[in-house]
Amino acid sequence: SKDSRLPYLRSNMAIIRAVWVLLLCTAQAAAEDNGLERTPAMGFMQWERFRCNTDCDNFPDECISERLFTRTADALVETGLRDAGYVYVAIDDCWASKNRTPDGRLQPDPQRFPSGMRYLSKYMHDRGLKFGIYGDYGTLTCAGYPGSQGFEQVDAQTFADWGVDFLKFDGCYSNESAKAEGYIKMGAALNATGRPILYACSWPAYIPDPDYDVIARTCNQWRNEGDIQDSWDSVRGIIAAYAQKQDVYSKNQGPGHFNDPDELLVGNRGVSPSQQRVQMSVWSMWSAPLFVSADIGAMGEGELQLLMNRNLININRDPAGSMATRVVSVEKDALQTWVKRLTDPTIGVAAVCMLNQRTDDQTALFTHSLKGLGLTAPPDDSAFLLVDVFTSRVVSKLPLGWAEEFTFRVPAFDTVTVLVRHTIIQPKL
Repeated sequence: SKDSRLPYLRSNMAIIRAVWVLLLCTAQAAAEDNGLERTPAMGFMQWERFRCNTDCDNFPDECISERLFTRTADALVETGLRDAGYVYVAIDDCWASKNRTPDGRLQPDPQRFPSGMRYLSKYMHDRGLKFGIYGDYGTLTCAGYPGSQGFEQVDAQTFADWGVDFLKFDGCYSNESAKAEGYIKMGAALNATGRPILYACSWPAYIPDPDYDVIARTCNQWRNEGDIQDSWDSVRGIIAAYAQKQDVYSKNQGPGHFNDPDELLVGNRGVSPSQQRVQMSVWSMWSAPLFVSADIGAMGEGELQLLMNRNLININRDPAGSMATRVVSVEKDALQTWVKRLTDPTIGVAAVCMLNQRTDDQTALFTHSLKGLGLTAPPDDSAFLLVDVFTSRVVSKLPLGWAEEFTFRVPAFDTVTVLVRHTIIQPKL
């Protein structure tokens, strides 16, 4: 009878619940370390510059289509950006068809991606690049395309089958508790495919009090602020947010897990050349992922040189992967000094970024000593020298003592960023 089956059903439900808990625990453990992104990832991402433009009739070179990504791949190779480290070509939202296939799989829009995603992946790999794609842990993506909630395993396998190397995973159209389970499940599903896929989460950007211990065990990189816009105010806002929360943000950052302040604006119209230098310098000081969102093929020589600045890339990719700390802030945060300790002695012992955000167009004087900035005293037989990251020239007296003051003039909306290196003191004869 129906009643006689109740103990059996209760027993089975208990087993199912236990198995579900075990699977969640196993999923979190499996997502903890996929061995990827030991240094911050670098590449191209569409969103800030190209958004969700699907009008290929009127904007054939700018709409979200395979044409945009193949020409971007070609430009990364031709300009030398690929060889400088910018190897990921990442599609953001709006690539998919509005409908899944009959067997429940995601599929690209057939008009804008007629050759399919395997073709795009091969195109990137044949050119020494890596292929990135976008998903969302919700019922829909932020732009209204199919989400991955309830489809974690099938979508992860689909991405692996396509040869995807990078997944940006957004968080629209799902609640906080769903995200807490869903991001872990998706990370485990990606690992279970056997294909190395860098996992870029938007999880903390959607919740009021992120648990960064869990997030860092789950994701390779994560967005924790809103989308960057093509403006100086947007860059300043992100710098202010990171400064305010630097103790929280820096705690869980290191090889395999990085804070992501969003895309680089270098090559766009909304920020001046000096403001682009500021963003590139500060993002490098933070060991942030460096993803350009611009028309790569239309970039000028100065913009390309900034993106390929070897000193800044070396600062960004220091093996420790640590974030710089803001150690000085005056005039209501208009004048800031950030310090990053480096672990590769061939690059330097530290980097110092002096930033002038004054709005009255006035040059500011920054006077510091390395002792005052918190650096360790050098060995007895050595002192310091300072090297400008943009010119690679020594810009300090030789040698510079640990407690000696130095002064730099920093124009408004600009930065002076220097590498701190040891130099041997030659004995007097």
